Amino acid sequence: MTHSHNATLTAGTHYSPAGTHYRVQGEGHPVVLIHGVGLSQIMWGGQCAGLTPDYQVITYDMLGHGESPNPVPGTGLEAYADQLHELLEHLALKTATVIGFSMGGLVARAFALRYPERLNGLVIMNSVFGRSDAQRSAIQARIQEVSAKGPEANVDAALKRWFSEEYTAASYAQISEIRRMVVGNDHAGYLHSYSLFANEDNYQAARMAEIRVPTLVMTGENDPGSTPDMAREMAALLPDARALILPGERHMMPMESPKPVNQALLAFLQQLHSPCDLKTELKEAQS
Repeated sequence: MTHSHNATLTAGTHYSPAGTHYRVQGEGHPVVLIHGVGLSQIMWGGQCAGLTPDYQVITYDMLGHGESPNPVPGTGLEAYADQLHELLEHLALKTATVIGFSMGGLVARAFALRYPERLNGLVIMNSVFGRSDAQRSAIQARIQEVSAKGPEANVDAALKRWFSEEYTAASYAQISEIRRMVVGNDHAGYLHSYSLFANEDNYQAARMAEIRVPTLVMTGENDPGSTPDMAREMAALLPDARALILPGERHMMPMESPKPVNQALLAFLQQLHSPCDLKTELKEAQS
């Protein structure tokens, strides 16, 4: 990513005391968006456009990504949950709805278990759970490649999994930008995050029933890594969750198809925050 381009993309962004690079847009109930492994908060452009008219949207770079610091060697998903907690403290936000994409979904799950009092709604999007032996060995092989060659090792194969052929052909500039973003990651920070993404799909699976907030688990019908079955299995373990499978969509559906993704998110958010508003309206109508 060229410096001048980066300067444009990060206009209006800030850093927390711990160094987390973040951006706040819009007003209303706070909604936090957590990106996937190898990416950065830039991936959420379509969601920022769709959600900011009604909500305060907070995006940030995960540890080891974008302009945020690297994770401390040896730390687990808890460190990524602590990063989000520090950001909410810095922004003086008691609670938020958290939307996690891919690895961001793992971080959102860790946050929900570690800081349940800070959460009033959860969306786990295109995220992994209960990989099969074949899926597990495939991702272990990818870790070995990344360990040896860095983020560039398997980025082209990843882009083929993430986007449809039609979108790739029609959106060359954007795909090139995503490729540059992945390749530009710090080798050590990326490897640490990617290893967690590969190994922690069943993170605290036995405690999933403790996540009691309303939850939407969504993925694309044609997402090969974060499959519809995974979404349904996760939703079945959560006390107040439903699974939503978007027809025809692949892994990077927030970027490739922001309209149906935003419609699903807004429907969930409106359901989440309307009961109080409705009570207020009824009281006003009666007075």
